[in-house]
Amino acid sequence: MFKKLKEKKGFTLVELIVVLVILAILAALLIPALTGYIDKAKEKSITAETRQTVMAAQTLLDEDYAAADTKDASATATTFTAWPTKGACTKTEVAKLAEVDESNIDAVTATSGKITKLVYKDTKVKKQCTYEVASGAKKGTYKVEDISK
Repeated sequence: MFKKLKEKKGFTLVELIVVLVILAILAALLIPALTGYIDKAKEKSITAETRQTVMAAQTLLDEDYAAADTKDASATATTFTAWPTKGACTKTEVAKLAEVDESNIDAVTATSGKITKLVYKDTKVKKQCTYEVASGAKKGTYKVEDISK
């Protein structure tokens, strides 16, 4: 009778508990690392969408400038801080060309026919990306921030 009990193969309760503890330790180490990767992916995503929006706005602003009469060229080439209501460079047209949601495009500033600042907010991922060109610089920078509701 004792011989039959010893021949049975299986795991003891202690062995199962040890395995569960090891799995819990591994999960505790991996979860913070994974959340960091998810946050970085969200930042890269909103930066890419902002870049698309800036390029679309610049393209349409250039088209407006090229299509303008010589009388109106100065108006198109100077500064605007609100979206134009006529011409190709409207908020709706920029969103359509950039393939982004129009409500995410928050603010734009253009000086001398060049986009100098654009703010893109994504409330789904609770992040905001600001594209800004410093005076005298040729390239702009993208700054991602968390926004709270």
